Amino acid sequence: MENRYKYFAFISYNSKDTAWGKRVQRKLENYRMPATLCSEHGWERKPIKPVFFAPTDIQPGGLTAELQDRLRASRNLVVICSPNSARSQWVGKEIEYFHSLGRTKDIHFFIVDGQPHSGDPDTECFNPVVDTLGLPEILGANIHEKNYRWPWLNRERAYVQLVTKLLGVEFDSIWQRHRRMLRRRIALWTLGIVAVIAALVAVWRASVPFEAEVTLTEASVRNDSLPPMKQAVVTLTLDNETKSDTVHSLSDVAMLRNIPHRFLGRQANISVACQDTNGLQQYLPLDTTVTLGRNVTLSLRRDESLYGTIRFMLWSANTERVFPGEDVTVGGIPATSDAEGRVVMTIPLEQQRTQYLVTSPLPLIDNYIGVPHQEGTVILVE
Repeated sequence: MENRYKYFAFISYNSKDTAWGKRVQRKLENYRMPATLCSEHGWERKPIKPVFFAPTDIQPGGLTAELQDRLRASRNLVVICSPNSARSQWVGKEIEYFHSLGRTKDIHFFIVDGQPHSGDPDTECFNPVVDTLGLPEILGANIHEKNYRWPWLNRERAYVQLVTKLLGVEFDSIWQRHRRMLRRRIALWTLGIVAVIAALVAVWRASVPFEAEVTLTEASVRNDSLPPMKQAVVTLTLDNETKSDTVHSLSDVAMLRNIPHRFLGRQANISVACQDTNGLQQYLPLDTTVTLGRNVTLSLRRDESLYGTIRFMLWSANTERVFPGEDVTVGGIPATSDAEGRVVMTIPLEQQRTQYLVTSPLPLIDNYIGVPHQEGTVILVE
């Protein structure tokens, strides 16, 4: 840029197009040229600065001496073209004054709305002074040219077109580089958006409660002669609360609901308390630590002593005597009474029943004994 110019460009606009004027100023002052081209021409990487934009420096009030000084101190004039600026006398005066300086070739048009040379005041984007002064046929950089499917890309092309006109360099080489930069930027934006979405999903998943299905299985020998489980209360203990559910058979599934997501995969305590149809705890209570997941399987064992522990005394009510050393069979399993006439034995789980047939050479009055039974149970002998 020649040293006699304080500003690289002066932006002429109508107040209704202020947003576009500011946008063009930012784009021009922040545009980074290729390092090789800057080195070749002795430019900075951002060679188009400063750009004069009236609201950032002085308030426009007609072509005052101060405003004329700004125009003389500007190497280029950039006109924001629209039906608004086409009807603006001040935009016309700025074009006319810059033309009077003998710098017509440095007038550049940036079309943001309307149509060039439409002849209709409602759509014409060029100020009438363009024709009055007989300025050369101009098309200008037009953000609405439909070179690409996406409007934003057509706008970017117009910005680059204006940059190359201001710097007097070839458009295609700069535009191709700019497109590559845009593709890289879009790729980074896309990766960033994906990362943000992934983070939001992770946060959402981490905050969404989950359900744990608890399946109960029987680890001991299965014996269909014993009563089925009536109910089992499954209780999960967390830091400050418990979750529980009741199932009514081993084929049922306990559902522990609304568990905070932070407990997924962590160690947690689960207990199970069971009862049969008689209200007896036929399965051993379970209290264990598990890795909490959406599906948990727990193994239960029957209490083998509940239906398998036999204790009774052989006793005659008539003679009030006991029968030591007598052979008996309980559920087909032989046993012998001790010195006090007591029989104490254990029935294996696979042979257990809720009651057992008792046989003996003695004349027994009672032939069956039920389980479970209390200490002091007797089998009467005649």
